[in-house]
Amino acid sequence: MDPETLALHTGIHRSQFNEHSEAMYLTSSYVFESAAQAAARFSGEEPGNIYSRFTNPTVTAFQERLAVLEGAEECIATSTGMSAILACVLGLLSAGDHIVASRSIFGATVNLFNNILSRFNITTTFVSATETQEWAAACKTNTKLFFLETPSNPLTEISDIAAIAQVAKNVGARLVVDNCFCTPILQKPLELGADIVIHSATKYLDGQGRVLGGAILGKRDLLVDGGIYNFLRTAGPTLSAFNAWVLLKGLETLKIRIEAHSAHALEIANWLAEQPNVARVFYPGLPSHPQHHLCKLQQKNGGGIVSFEVKGGREAAWRVIDNTSMISITANLGDAKSTLTHPATTTHGRISQEARSAAGITEGLLRIAVGLESPKDIKADLAKGLS
Repeated sequence: MDPETLALHTGIHRSQFNEHSEAMYLTSSYVFESAAQAAARFSGEEPGNIYSRFTNPTVTAFQERLAVLEGAEECIATSTGMSAILACVLGLLSAGDHIVASRSIFGATVNLFNNILSRFNITTTFVSATETQEWAAACKTNTKLFFLETPSNPLTEISDIAAIAQVAKNVGARLVVDNCFCTPILQKPLELGADIVIHSATKYLDGQGRVLGGAILGKRDLLVDGGIYNFLRTAGPTLSAFNAWVLLKGLETLKIRIEAHSAHALEIANWLAEQPNVARVFYPGLPSHPQHHLCKLQQKNGGGIVSFEVKGGREAAWRVIDNTSMISITANLGDAKSTLTHPATTTHGRISQEARSAAGITEGLLRIAVGLESPKDIKADLAKGLS
């Protein structure tokens, strides 16, 4: 079936009431028919629900639906996108292991790698998102994991997933790709050689800024037998049943929303490129983007995120933000409503100035997550601060 059909019909397990919409199971635990059944469930001899920290029918439905869309054998849902990254790393790595990561990743992920994992002797080397040879050069004998997001946040750099996957395979490392910006509608990293896909389901998978959620996808032996599921079951960064139900509903409209976001973003990017007070536009769908050709090979289109550098630094960038009246001033993305943020002081504000400079995040940079409003109205709102 096509993605739009799978997003509506996968993961439906009707109860005795034969409901049309998916049921929401708000329960902490489950009743067993006997002591023997309880023992069999806990030992794994019998499948079935035990405790909603790690088994819940609504969460299972969301996991099944997203796994089908990503082309994954297994999906493990988590409470947030960051908890998905944490569960992935701590489920697979041990003290003394080494990560090679793109320096063009979300600021909170940089903090996780630099300031938290390092305390447990899991070290990270940051390299270019686009120069594949740097990934090979950074590898050590204890390198176990590669981590990247493509397109990157906020400069929309495109990493060559297939090429980096080959480097990882050569050194025996696993490649993890954050697919938040594209979703499986535009890009399927597993088909390009990635071992694991990460999602902040909070973003486009929900699509309306309502709930938090995360997901880890890949082969069953890696996720379930490899330690990630055990980490979730034990540590409990769990997706709630309510949030899972909201995300299930979000997946139903994912394809039509992503296509609309992308079409609007391309129009906004072309318009921004013509504005005299805009120094540069970062959007993979534009021929001026350094990895435009790779984007056309790896993604179905440029996606819904546009970043642009305003002439005049922070003062000019903040003037654009403060003069908007319709666009939401918030760091979240993937919402039906357009959102605008200043990465240097929000999403990447907690990392060092040196790290921001290395990642190309200047004081004049703005990121707009283009929503579903009329592009004419989005342009009119941005123009007030750009004139």
